[in-house]
Amino acid sequence: MADYGSIPPASSPPSLDFISRAKQRGQSALSTRRPWREMIQPHAFSLPLSLGDAYLRIRTNAAYFSMNYAISVVFVVFLSLLFHPVSLLVYVAVIAAWMFLFFLRDQSLVIGGRTFEESYILIGLTVFTIALLLITNSTLDIIGSVATGIVVVLVHAVLRRTDDLPVDEEAAAAGGWYAVAGESSSKTSPVS
Repeated sequence: MADYGSIPPASSPPSLDFISRAKQRGQSALSTRRPWREMIQPHAFSLPLSLGDAYLRIRTNAAYFSMNYAISVVFVVFLSLLFHPVSLLVYVAVIAAWMFLFFLRDQSLVIGGRTFEESYILIGLTVFTIALLLITNSTLDIIGSVATGIVVVLVHAVLRRTDDLPVDEEAAAAGGWYAVAGESSSKTSPVS
């Protein structure tokens, strides 16, 4: 006897599954982004007392603001390449290739019935990236803009105090957060 009241489940095409997985991964990655106001509070900046203090600030801020820093570097690269359209196209193509073929994939890459291992994909993308940069003479533009972005991030990480950042106890137990000696406040608790 047929069941006339039910509708068979529709399966979505593989391209839509990929897009939805990519969207979910992008949202989960962006969910680690901290509020920009927290990152640029004027009263939270000061010179470090020593090189050790600067090093601890860099480590703590890099862990806490990692997604913000990544967004900042990508934004600096994008801005610097606006006046170099060929370099900008190369940059977008390389980012798209890495995202599609390496970062956003859940399953093994199969081309022409052959399954490729992660190491082959990594080597192939690296060779593709280097070749594309060398062919288009975009290497210096992109390396210079990435270096500028990293300098901006390092300056922020050194100058941004860490005493007002909340400590994640689970991450601290795993060694991901470091309490800065002499900078603990009521919001932070030392790791035991």
